[in-house]
Amino acid sequence: MAEKKGKVYLVGAGPGDIGLLTVKGLRCLGRADVVVYDFHLNAQILNYINHDAEFIYAGKRGGRHTMTQDEINAVLLEKAKEGKTVTRLKGGDPFIFGRGGEEAEVLAAEGIPFEVVPGISSSVSAPAYAGIPLTHRKYSSSFAVIPGYEDTTKENSSIDWSKLATGVGTLVFLMAVKNIETLTKKLIENGRAPETPVAIVRWGTRADQTTITGRLDDIAAQVRERDIRPPAVMVVGDVVKLRETLNWYEIKPLFGVRVLVTRKHTEGFDELEELGAEVIDFPTIEVAPPEDWGPLDKAIEGIASGKRVPDWIVFTSANGVRYFFERMFELGRDIRELKGIKVCAIGTKTKAAVEKTGIRVDLVPEKFRAEGLVDAFKKESGSLKGMRFLLPRAAEAREVFPEAVRSEGGEIDVPVAYRSLMPERHGKRLQRFLKEGRISVATFTSAATFNNFLAIMGDEADALLKDVKIAAIGPVTAKAIEKAGLKVDIMPDEATIDAMAEAIKKFFLKTP
Repeated sequence: MAEKKGKVYLVGAGPGDIGLLTVKGLRCLGRADVVVYDFHLNAQILNYINHDAEFIYAGKRGGRHTMTQDEINAVLLEKAKEGKTVTRLKGGDPFIFGRGGEEAEVLAAEGIPFEVVPGISSSVSAPAYAGIPLTHRKYSSSFAVIPGYEDTTKENSSIDWSKLATGVGTLVFLMAVKNIETLTKKLIENGRAPETPVAIVRWGTRADQTTITGRLDDIAAQVRERDIRPPAVMVVGDVVKLRETLNWYEIKPLFGVRVLVTRKHTEGFDELEELGAEVIDFPTIEVAPPEDWGPLDKAIEGIASGKRVPDWIVFTSANGVRYFFERMFELGRDIRELKGIKVCAIGTKTKAAVEKTGIRVDLVPEKFRAEGLVDAFKKESGSLKGMRFLLPRAAEAREVFPEAVRSEGGEIDVPVAYRSLMPERHGKRLQRFLKEGRISVATFTSAATFNNFLAIMGDEADALLKDVKIAAIGPVTAKAIEKAGLKVDIMPDEATIDAMAEAIKKFFLKTP
């Protein structure tokens, strides 16, 4: 029997803005058994892999390598020969100074099938995000991309400076900061005018993008004075003049704001991204089925048999809705068996989840807390006495509402519909971001998201959050945060993601 060969996808992850990952690149991640990834890419991309995959960190940061190129090549071959689908995820484009060509040669030599998925290179995207078009009818009809890290003093340089300096309209140097003095000197010596406009774009397309402009004869001094460090792109040419009118990214109202989201989905934070903020996903909770379906099955069968039919089903989250109905259908039950039962949903997102099943929601409390729920039912029915409730909920949940129902003379079943678990996550990259002051605001949507965050971050957690603005979705979450000795800076009037995002916007824009 012939040995099954896997396949390798050489995928460009783009420059940093997660929205610049291609659709095909995303599909390759979706089918990957193994992902071999570099340092210079947005690690949020890895969150799009929602299945079990082996992650191998290849490093490659500023000359420091976790793995050598030969070791990377060997891993790609090894995993492919095991019959696995491998995604080699590289920052920018794999064939533009990414050594993707060398990796492809190794694969070809061994007969390993491979595909190349181009990525958006920082050579194009960083200038674009700085408001600098590389070509323009009035200024330049050509551009060249040059490695800025090459030793310009060596005798056998691959760069013909005499032709490059004046033969191309726009010059883009990648990784140029370290050698900027010799690079600019070489250009001037070979005929490029000293007054030629130059721009340096650091961390292009990201929330901490920094752009400085100057002339060919003074930009090196500016880089030293401003302490501009790698990674950075240098653009040389008259097109730099257009930045003054075309700068669109750095003038966004929330440019530079990084929002840490500790829940799995970031819906609701879209407006912040539109305003220039960067949203970083770091889920500290993952949802799983209950350890025992028995209590929920009993509640569903009680409805189907007519032996224990509630007056109200209360859903406190979209997860509760999802697991309740999925289990109901798995048991072979019909949605028509819920006829006559009223439905209460806590929050607009939960209401929307219920209505997707075709069921109308009868009640959405004004206050999205257990205390508000009690008041809503009293207002709706006058009394809870004799009423029967079904509350499919998370394994760890507050007892305020069930206790209130019982104290008021009502009956309530509270079967576990799902569990909220702490995922096995490593927080090293996030720890570095926090230490470097690169997180503006951390958001917590429950006490569990906060407590799990502390557990993942370890002993340094409190210190890491000390200088970060903290947003809590409501009083219960705020209480958990304050109990840890931290201050809550932002809390919406309404306990929803949309309201939290709006509160964050108002806080940073200093609007009422």
